[in-house]
Amino acid sequence: MHPILKLVAQRIALGILLLFAASALIFVGTEILPGDVAQSILGQTATPEALANLREDLGLNESAFSRYFNWLGGVLQGDLGNALSNNKNIAEAMGKRLGNTLFLAGWAALFSVPLAVTLGLVAVRYKNRWPDKMISGVTLATISLPEFFIGYLLIYFVSVKLRWFPSVAIINDSMSVLEKLNAIALPIAVLTMVVLAHMMRMTRAAILNVMQSPYIETAELKGLTPFNVIRKHAFPNAIAPIVNVVMINLAYLVVGIVIVEVIFVYPGMGQYLVDHVAKRDVPVVQACALVFAAVYIGLNIVADIVSIISNPRLRHPK
Repeated sequence: MHPILKLVAQRIALGILLLFAASALIFVGTEILPGDVAQSILGQTATPEALANLREDLGLNESAFSRYFNWLGGVLQGDLGNALSNNKNIAEAMGKRLGNTLFLAGWAALFSVPLAVTLGLVAVRYKNRWPDKMISGVTLATISLPEFFIGYLLIYFVSVKLRWFPSVAIINDSMSVLEKLNAIALPIAVLTMVVLAHMMRMTRAAILNVMQSPYIETAELKGLTPFNVIRKHAFPNAIAPIVNVVMINLAYLVVGIVIVEVIFVYPGMGQYLVDHVAKRDVPVVQACALVFAAVYIGLNIVADIVSIISNPRLRHPK
């Protein structure tokens, strides 16, 4: 088997094992939470007979081992169960929310990734000069502030004072793409500022590391301009670590979007998860956590595969 195919198969197999391990941790984590699910559903005035009947209906009288494999078997068949709070199918309710989250994360990535790579290239080109210092200072300042603080600042100044964009990011199917973008402008700005600094700094560090190579000096001696040396020689050879950090930040955009969705009341997975945590709806919490884990592991597998493919020693083995 070709070395690339072998490594890719190993990464995919490892990702599947990690996802199974994550499912076990999610189930155990929700099972050890204090309190009684049946009591939280029926309230404090519930009779012992009603509580016993509900526990029987929910399968809470079975062993944790049996309940885990029943839940896992349903997940593998695409059945995430029903929500305890409203008895609605979780997969159907989650599908719309997941689409909204991916829509927000996708547009944030569309703005943040090219901007981060461009700023990283500019910072390398003007290393230790005022553009590099200004870019580094601004991006480090934004990453030092938590998402909720940046979000509330933007709501106060941009939405309340200047009235440029709405403070509540409500979207629906009847809205056009431009109307949706106007509604989610502030969440996109928050997510972009949060992930921009990390991607930019890693791009800068990766390219500067490559700039120490002998072939870079050869390219400079040929008379290429500094920017062309970076664009044609340094950047392509630094693509592997850059892709890794981009994928990690894309995973954060999907998984760590919960706080931003709650701040702007955005109808996505994060808001859906928080609403059902408050109701102690364990099946919904388990399903959301498993989807987030799958997205995070999947994007990391993609980053590993891209890094493998970008390695010429593996593409052209002796």
